[in-house]
Amino acid sequence: MATDQEKNKQLLIKLLERPGNGSCVDCGAADPEWASYTLGVFVCQSCSGFHRNISQISKVKSVLLDPWSDAEVEFMASNGNDAAKAKYEQKVPVFYYRPTHTDCQLLREQWIRARYERKEFVCVERQEPYSAGYREGFLWKRGRDNGQFLSRKCILSERDGALKYFNKHDAREPKALMKIHTLNASFQPGKIGQPHGLQVTYLKNNSTRNIFVYHKDGKEMVDWFNAIRAARFHYLQVAFPGAHDADLVPKLTRNYIKEGYMEKTGPKHTEGFKKRWFTLDDRRLMYFKDPLDAYALGEMFIGSKEKGYIVLPGLPPSTQGYHWQFGITIVTPDRKFLFTCKTEGEQQDWMAAFQGLVNRPMLPQEYAGNHSHGSTQDLSKENIYIFYI
Repeated sequence: MATDQEKNKQLLIKLLERPGNGSCVDCGAADPEWASYTLGVFVCQSCSGFHRNISQISKVKSVLLDPWSDAEVEFMASNGNDAAKAKYEQKVPVFYYRPTHTDCQLLREQWIRARYERKEFVCVERQEPYSAGYREGFLWKRGRDNGQFLSRKCILSERDGALKYFNKHDAREPKALMKIHTLNASFQPGKIGQPHGLQVTYLKNNSTRNIFVYHKDGKEMVDWFNAIRAARFHYLQVAFPGAHDADLVPKLTRNYIKEGYMEKTGPKHTEGFKKRWFTLDDRRLMYFKDPLDAYALGEMFIGSKEKGYIVLPGLPPSTQGYHWQFGITIVTPDRKFLFTCKTEGEQQDWMAAFQGLVNRPMLPQEYAGNHSHGSTQDLSKENIYIFYI
């Protein structure tokens, strides 16, 4: 005869089969095996750790391993993931970044705190830090030449259409002015070496400029990130008044398809291979001497197979001067680009990323974007202006 604990475990397993409960309420990961018995939601193991950080609000248990009382199971049955979303996500701004299980810990933890602890999406006035159209504060910025992080005053103004930073707190003129229409932001804690590290890129003299910043307070950093997304969203709304929100949101910020070290040689294939850091930003493959360099040493465009682009494993037989054994050849209409990877796994990952781009048909304006800069007139070309500068 089944014990009460076994019955409760089976009831919880049945609850997981209800619509909405089959994925983590916070990050969307499949098959959650943990639950908050004070909020009535099912979460993945990773997000359960974040819930422990707000133990005054959320208390978690393993669905399968921990004992459950009848009252706790009844509470889970009367709530669930869909009910929690309806309660805590009533007024999420369309531009606000909703993290997934692939995002960094900072974004996921602050998403959880914003909903359950601060209740930002129930009380609209609590969204002011990223919704006001103006944000001013201090961020630690990495120096381009010396690599030291120094406190810098930063101002984001939708009215001015720019993010600015100042080398001195009382300076009148900014050290850099980053136009919102070329701005991107991506959390890069591993690369920057800071758990709250953010990489900001913008267009400077027709070249992509990287800056690296962080704030010791995680909420502050995520507020800056969403303020940038809000500014981008409002800019795109004005630039493309007929566009739907669903078309604009994917263009607010973007993560890179892949980053990492490879070796490369020059156009004549006679130079020795050199180790470089590569960043694949949609169809732009940029390479740097160091991951935290301000500017790329060079870049190449990766088109589609219809335009003559081919990705091949290995190197031409006559190739010499490489150290890593796992080669990749990208054939373009103009020349062959040769790369090597340290491991077979890295080679396969890069090949998959390149092949995905080559297999994806190009739009006419997308191909034109490889050769031109400047302003654009429709939404699809805005996408190209962002990606193919």
